[in-house]
Amino acid sequence: MTFIHERPDWPTFLWRDDRLATRLGAVRHRQGRLIGHMGALGFTLRSEAVLTTLTEDVLKSSEIEGEHLDKDQVRSSIARRLGMDIGGLIPADRHVEGVVEMMLDATQNYAAPLTADRLFAWHAAMFPTGRSGMSAITVGAWRKDEGGPMQVVSGPIGRERVHYEAPAADRLDQEMQAFIAWFETDTAIDPVLKAGVVHLWFVTIHPFDDGNGRIARAIADLALARSERTAQRFYSMSAQIRAERNAYYDLLEKTQKGDLDITPWLAWFLDCLERAIDGAEETLSAVLDKARFWERHADTPLNERQRLMINRLLGPFEGKLNTSKWAKMAKTSNDTALRDIQDLLEKGVLARDEGGGRSTSYHLLREPAR
Repeated sequence: MTFIHERPDWPTFLWRDDRLATRLGAVRHRQGRLIGHMGALGFTLRSEAVLTTLTEDVLKSSEIEGEHLDKDQVRSSIARRLGMDIGGLIPADRHVEGVVEMMLDATQNYAAPLTADRLFAWHAAMFPTGRSGMSAITVGAWRKDEGGPMQVVSGPIGRERVHYEAPAADRLDQEMQAFIAWFETDTAIDPVLKAGVVHLWFVTIHPFDDGNGRIARAIADLALARSERTAQRFYSMSAQIRAERNAYYDLLEKTQKGDLDITPWLAWFLDCLERAIDGAEETLSAVLDKARFWERHADTPLNERQRLMINRLLGPFEGKLNTSKWAKMAKTSNDTALRDIQDLLEKGVLARDEGGGRSTSYHLLREPAR
């Protein structure tokens, strides 16, 4: 089997502009409209939208690789690093801090040049213990292939299926020099298309022992930030890729086993990006809903536990709220949780769901009672 990087014309990527022009134009229009819409919001709402987007981006990029980070730690780490006063900040473990550090450096410092040292710093931040799970890995340097070629495999031991084999370790210096030089060269290629190309190119080189997918998506986010000339992120490409993970991996494998015409990959990338912008409109709606709620209750006296739980209910909340769930999430006793809930019922913030007894649950009144 021949992989794309084994072809004599590698890495001279080709694509059909005529098959991408309409998609690219639509994405560029949507980008401009979204940024204009967000620019019309006040600073507080814009900051909340950015915080929500970046939190989703970090969480979903890790989920694509099967790793689940703590949402509250991620949100707190981002808010702390961006100087946002959101209340209820909690400590984050060093792995979460490292992943957040990488993503924020990519998006907030998008104008800074991409270098090998910068990539090494990202990788070292992601793996602060020098391990991926239980396995020791080379950190902050290109992989060594000491255990054999870098392969993407699936299936049980003895019956593995090789989806992809990356370039050998002795090629990595040359491969990455070419990649970085192309990325930093001011070409006539639209920066959004460049984001799609570098995403594919980086994961194809697969220069690290682990973390290649997340770093590839961070580089793509950096390119998208350059395309918009703003560090403020209002949509998450990683969240959309997570939603389309099977299609993402299938097309990636097909492209890496194909020729240098990557038109189908770029077409999918642009379509996925447009769907990510669709998702941003849902984020904006949620942010505005949250803002309207707090405007209505600006003078409602609430304690910190109540504010924490209301903000949870204003975001994605799984299942129904009951006294025991309140106690667990607010880290308090059932009696205190019940008093908090009763107080909010009297103030018209919460209402009881239908049903009662031991199964009593509650919901947030998002609109004022009439």
